[in-house]
Amino acid sequence: MLRAVNLTHHYSITPVLQEVSLDIPAGQCVALLGPNGIGKTTLLGILGGVVAPTFGHVEVNGRQRRESVDDELQIRRECLFLPDDCWLPSDRTGADWLLSVGRVYGIPDQKLFSRAKALIDIFNLDEVALQTLGACSTGQKKKWTLCSALLTDSPILLLDEPFSGGLDPAGILALQRILRHAADSEKRTIVFTTPVPEIVEGTADRLLVLEHGRIAADEMLHELRMKSSGGTVTALLQEMFFKRPSVGSMRSSMQRRLSPDSQAASWAAATSPDDRARGIALSCQHSSNRTSSSAGWAASCHRRG
Repeated sequence: MLRAVNLTHHYSITPVLQEVSLDIPAGQCVALLGPNGIGKTTLLGILGGVVAPTFGHVEVNGRQRRESVDDELQIRRECLFLPDDCWLPSDRTGADWLLSVGRVYGIPDQKLFSRAKALIDIFNLDEVALQTLGACSTGQKKKWTLCSALLTDSPILLLDEPFSGGLDPAGILALQRILRHAADSEKRTIVFTTPVPEIVEGTADRLLVLEHGRIAADEMLHELRMKSSGGTVTALLQEMFFKRPSVGSMRSSMQRRLSPDSQAASWAAATSPDDRARGIALSCQHSSNRTSSSAGWAASCHRRG
């Protein structure tokens, strides 16, 4: 269980977060949505322990962050925070980087080699695995940072803008499938930030909308789908953010869009099944013919929609 209790944070005298409280159970994938500069990264940084809140506190599986050295060390073993712009050693190869991260987290070598190989295949990094990270493209570096986080067995993953930073369409599809597998099959808790409504559909179980430092909406995706006439919520989210309603009207705006007469369309609904299948195939083309003992990870990407 990941819990935030009355989190308030100021930069100078300006409040960025105001009395944010939430509970996130194990096995739930949560999308933290909102415009740029609204406080998403600050909230995730506080949950991840890299930012100390001005007021309030965070609890991870019953332990309070920054309460004691022993508790904080245990929390760091259970909770991984991946920043948007993660540092990478430019003179190391991607493969060496993954092995180093895995050993820091105490992953046995047999499991480490198998999982690293599966992730390299899934994200189409096999051709640059022995290339130095400094020579990789921006999108390839993003994939290496994601691989380093997904490689671990941390039961809680806090990912800041994992779908941005030059990630290509194949990488986005692969990441969506891996996160769904991690939540559904491994019961890992995942919180990720994004400013893009389209990313939420197909990835998250729960949606948190941040506006003016407060939680403006907290909704389960399956409930929104059942209420929407088209069975999707992407169009609803797009309208919310294009119109930019205030905190007081955000929830009412969502409820109006869920009326029986509303039209809810999304990219996924508008795209033909053949188009979607081709997109999914992009993320799997280099790994579909390989055999990996990390079948769970591979299955999360190789499965055809």
